[in-house]
Amino acid sequence: MAVVVKLPTVLRPFAGGAEQVDVAAAGEPTVGAVFAELERQHPALRRRLTDEQGVLRRHVNVFLGDDNVRDLDGLETRLSDGAELLILPSVAGG
Repeated sequence: MAVVVKLPTVLRPFAGGAEQVDVAAAGEPTVGAVFAELERQHPALRRRLTDEQGVLRRHVNVFLGDDNVRDLDGLETRLSDGAELLILPSVAGG
């Protein structure tokens, strides 16, 4: 199963400069499985996306279409072949 993960500019250096990464997730087609494979391919992304327990970081939003996966089933959200995930870290400033 192939999924496209689109990365914002701030995360691209941790994925070799890629704007998007095609991920072939084995097993259960979920956001968590895709993230596990994405982090295996690009280990520098791991601490920027998930915490030590493998939970999506508070400041990271992941969209499947128009839906934030937090409003669906989080990392357990099921995906179909060819799905596109968009990662958007929250922006704060003062």
